[in-house]
Amino acid sequence: MSSVPAPAALLLCRAEPAAVRPAAHLLRERMLLAPAGDGWSVLVPETKPWLGGEHPVDQVLTGWASALAVGATWPVVALWWDEGRAGCTLAAGFRRTVGYVWLADGTAAGEWEAMRTFAARLGLDPVLDLQALDALTRPDPAADGRARLLGLTAVLSRAGVALPPGLTPGESADRLRSVAAASGAEAVEWSGWRDAVRAELDVVEEGPLGPWLRGPLARALGAAQLAAGVPLTAWGLARRSGGWTVAGLVLVAHGALGLVYDRVRGRA
Repeated sequence: MSSVPAPAALLLCRAEPAAVRPAAHLLRERMLLAPAGDGWSVLVPETKPWLGGEHPVDQVLTGWASALAVGATWPVVALWWDEGRAGCTLAAGFRRTVGYVWLADGTAAGEWEAMRTFAARLGLDPVLDLQALDALTRPDPAADGRARLLGLTAVLSRAGVALPPGLTPGESADRLRSVAAASGAEAVEWSGWRDAVRAELDVVEEGPLGPWLRGPLARALGAAQLAAGVPLTAWGLARRSGGWTVAGLVLVAHGALGLVYDRVRGRA
């Protein structure tokens, strides 16, 4: 691993590029986005904020992975390396991130329980895949930090990961960027707050709440809330019942906002 000229990283997202794109915009960093197997995408950073010295590459990648995963239904695996270490970080929703570190010579410097959590959250085989992950935590004089990351990638391949040719953990950041660009990866970069808000809404709508925010189900819900709220408000006003009146107004407000949101987003 000592041959690595500078820190570098990859972000593996368990989602298709179309789902990853809006979340990636929110990082406010230039990235290259490409498919990485069945149901996976890879983000290759074009910038290198860790070179400033304020935050090492593992901290930067943990922050990026957490930001990508917090509003999505899919997990993110960050692979990172520098002159002295190599490691991985798994982010999934609002759960605490899980990470594992190897020294440059391949010596494990993490907790075994992290690998168990890693396998469980990614839905890996609890026997075969867990055994393969366990092997990555045991002494192996022939395996350096880069070899450990390649071994981890091999385990992830059983879950569908297939990195584009040449996009290999352990390479320099410049090499990764040039390989990704040559393979036709899509450029993703910050384009202002208006697009960022739209991207954030796209992320939310891709999640489990999406059908209740836009589409036929959302419109049916909004109409039902209005249909129930209007007569309930009138009934409360006629009987001078503050509680029922407020309940009716809340239903009317929710129904109206839902219908307006669906229409406005449909025009966006």
